[in-house]
Amino acid sequence: MPTIEDFGSFKIYMYFGDHNPPHIHVIGSDFAAKIRISDAEIFTGQLPGKIGKQACNYVVTHKVRLMAIWQDYNE
Repeated sequence: MPTIEDFGSFKIYMYFGDHNPPHIHVIGSDFAAKIRISDAEIFTGQLPGKIGKQACNYVVTHKVRLMAIWQDYNE
């Protein structure tokens, strides 16, 4: 499970051979969620308010890069 980004209080991961839809895993010490890359929406789990906004904004800002990584990991 490679780390895509480390924000200190949480990390963004992506698994090799993961299921659709294309997504990232956001994991902190006491929370975890999955965010779709296509629309930056949390579809599994919950994130604290500020962290949720930061993680979703990261996906919006890095959508093209994240989709390229997803394709590399899941082809």
